[in-house]
Amino acid sequence: MEITLKASTLFLAILLTGLSSGLYYAWEFSVIPGTKRISNSSYLETMQSINRAILNPGFFAIFFGSLLLLAISTYLHYKAGISYSFWMIFLAMITYLIGTIGVTVFGNVPLNEAMDAINLSDLSVEQLKTTRASYEVKWNIYHKIRTLCAVVSFATLLITQVSSL
Repeated sequence: MEITLKASTLFLAILLTGLSSGLYYAWEFSVIPGTKRISNSSYLETMQSINRAILNPGFFAIFFGSLLLLAISTYLHYKAGISYSFWMIFLAMITYLIGTIGVTVFGNVPLNEAMDAINLSDLSVEQLKTTRASYEVKWNIYHKIRTLCAVVSFATLLITQVSSL
């Protein structure tokens, strides 16, 4: 069996998109419920720490690598002739671009940057509560959207691959 550039690119796009959607899915159903149980100051400190720690090569590889490989795979499938696979991969790419990358860059990241600029030790108990409420609600909504879009993108790629068997 000959492995083509088109096949290997699609495989890697599926793998990285799966890792990305898995990260967001696991966060949605483990970290978020756990953070709901901690104090306001602990929550804010935790989010500051996590938001700093996630900016690493492993995260960037799956976050941006998924989009890059989806774009390359879309192009290679387009070049081979517009087909069902092309449209499905294109749909997965657009879903990931807008719903995962876009929501993260224009939703979660500005909230994270604003959170990072806060000196929590300067805040009163009431200010901690207010800060958490305004951050957590918005952040979690954006996270639900990007999780759903990453999972839909991954599922679309899986459907594409399974339907070609």
